[in-house]
Amino acid sequence: MSDESGSPESPVRAFGEEIKYAREARGWSQAALADKLCCQQPYVSKVETGQQLASAQFAEQCDKVFGTPGVYARMRQRAADAGNPVWMIPYLQLEREAADVCDYSPVLVAGILQTPEYAEALYRAARPGDATAQIKQRVQDRMRRREVFDGSKPPSFWVILHEAVLWSGLGGADVMRGQLRHLVAVSEHPRITVQVLPFGGAPPRGTPFILLRQQDRTEVLYAESFVQGQVHDQSEAVAEARGTYERMRANALSLDGSLSLIRHVMEAYEYEHHPRPHPRDMGEVQLQRRERRNLRRMGPRIHGLRRRPRP
Repeated sequence: MSDESGSPESPVRAFGEEIKYAREARGWSQAALADKLCCQQPYVSKVETGQQLASAQFAEQCDKVFGTPGVYARMRQRAADAGNPVWMIPYLQLEREAADVCDYSPVLVAGILQTPEYAEALYRAARPGDATAQIKQRVQDRMRRREVFDGSKPPSFWVILHEAVLWSGLGGADVMRGQLRHLVAVSEHPRITVQVLPFGGAPPRGTPFILLRQQDRTEVLYAESFVQGQVHDQSEAVAEARGTYERMRANALSLDGSLSLIRHVMEAYEYEHHPRPHPRDMGEVQLQRRERRNLRRMGPRIHGLRRRPRP
């Protein structure tokens, strides 16, 4: 499908036009449809004109109102996936249907846990030649992955971050503080667990990978290369990756220890321009905090010279 200029039509705009056709076929105004969908008329207008991709809830309600079970929900999902690389779409489909997701990230924060500011800094560093509008669109596409936690059966998401990720300084101190603050916040979600694999030895694997267990208990492996990512279902590869992940989970900090480390790094970005990796002994962390406070309080003291009176 193409627009009048001959260029391919945006999937977001195509979805909006289908909603408009269905509405007009029933003789409804935008306000009338908005009332049936329990939303506002301006929102319907933005969806129909392609200015905004409808939410998953909007599409599901349209299926109920128009009597088209699953049609608009699937169309909306295809529009949401269209902004991602073709090779990543199979993974996104598996992620939405998974019961458990185990992610190992040795270099970057897992995509689904990234803040908009962190994702934008990442895209600007990786693709410096892209226009601002392109980068903003990629960030929006990445943020939509969070919708997986809004479903009726969200997956259990377990992520292991290497400690180097926390100290990377991607985007600067402000961006990193916001990202680490977000990691602490999402750790309170009942379906999200974050662990940190600390310095002190080479990690079992230097590249990221993800294990996904489906509802029927089958398991697949998603691994990325320099060019693209790929889904593997060979039993040997999956078993090897599962063994590697379990070893890393055993060697990682405890859940409380991981959160303490994340908070420590966040505090380091608050007070230092060049944060230092934290010591393995958490007792030393408390000592360093006291030392920083003492340094701020003490400071050099300069006494004025008192002139001796002349006789």
